[in-house]
Amino acid sequence: MRGNGLRQALVKEGRKRQAMHLIPNLLTTGNLFCGVYAILSVFNANYMAAAIAILVAMIFDVLDGKSARLTNSTSHFGLEYDSLSDVVSFGVAPGLLIYSWALSGQGTFGVAVMFAYVAMGAVRLARFNSTVALADSKYFTGLAIPAAAGVVASLVILEQHVVRMGTDVKPVVVLIITLALSFLMVSTVKYRSFKDMKFKGRQQITYLVWGILALMLIAAWPEVMLFVVFAGYALMGPTERVFWLVARATGKKALLKSDQPVIEPKA
Repeated sequence: MRGNGLRQALVKEGRKRQAMHLIPNLLTTGNLFCGVYAILSVFNANYMAAAIAILVAMIFDVLDGKSARLTNSTSHFGLEYDSLSDVVSFGVAPGLLIYSWALSGQGTFGVAVMFAYVAMGAVRLARFNSTVALADSKYFTGLAIPAAAGVVASLVILEQHVVRMGTDVKPVVVLIITLALSFLMVSTVKYRSFKDMKFKGRQQITYLVWGILALMLIAAWPEVMLFVVFAGYALMGPTERVFWLVARATGKKALLKSDQPVIEPKA
């Protein structure tokens, strides 16, 4: 009897573990579906739907990682499946959106810029996968590809609803932003992952207040605030890098001045 009971318990435990592994993979599949839907929307010239689908894919991408960590069901298969889905949703889909929406009139150069974005995004994911075991959990090296896709999607929404760029201005602005995102994804600039945030004590109330204010602003004016959030995060890494370089240079100058001998005037 004990043997049968133990066997049944092991079977139930195995099924429970399979279910826990299934949940993150289903969320990853939702991410992939949104990416494919965004590509189809680009083919139909429905750029707003494509941009929204990319943003929804970001929600699935966040949820699948969180659920895998909470249920302790992370696996090599899940990591690879997530990366392949990210290439579609945050690499190919935004790349096609960029080209069809703004760069189709630029000929071969527009294709090259679009391909640079997709290729750099794939390189960013490959580098992350190869160094995930050694990386500092507090920081990302280079701009994460979902954040870059968020800049592209929110820019499309901003242009459609708030700032109408002319046919001469839009390709130039999109070219600059796309090349900048491509460079940031493969750069060594550090970006905060916010995984080290501890919701304890007084900090919990502070984070709650800031979170409520952010949600209020996004809900009140989503067309503008989404772009502000994503673009602000993309600029945060280089801004912090420049700040620390200036601070380090200033500190070295002050140290050199303090090390110089003081020559007293002769009486």
